[in-house]
Amino acid sequence: MPRDIITPADEAALVAAIEEAERNTSGEIRVHFENTCEINVLDRAAQVFAELHMHETKLRNGVLFYVALRSHKFAVLGDGGINAVVPANFWEDITQQVIQDFKQEKYAEGLAKGIRLAGEQLKSYFPYAGAHKDVNELSDSISFGTPKEDPSA
Repeated sequence: MPRDIITPADEAALVAAIEEAERNTSGEIRVHFENTCEINVLDRAAQVFAELHMHETKLRNGVLFYVALRSHKFAVLGDGGINAVVPANFWEDITQQVIQDFKQEKYAEGLAKGIRLAGEQLKSYFPYAGAHKDVNELSDSISFGTPKEDPSA
């Protein structure tokens, strides 16, 4: 189980990183852990993105950090609104940053760094619109396993 590797303290740190990143943007960030990924990691991340209803944000500005721990697979996937405006190598740069920490089994630290990087980019393209205009469209909680079974999704 990913919960054997990701401690409650790790989970709290990741939620805090998401909340911090989202404080300055209307963008939405989620983190999802699974044990294994038997298909192409981007294909699986796209499935999870859909299962978590991340494509339903008003500005199409959701970002998914997908991790299959035992398979050693990772992907960052942005929705169409984000992909239309970020630099071409943006997701690859975040991926490389995160993987550096993953290689040292610093999963939460690597993800937190990646979340902050994504938040900075989202801030420039999707600034926070204010408390009355900007609502948190997606849960900040970390999801585990099959999203359809995840009560936080």
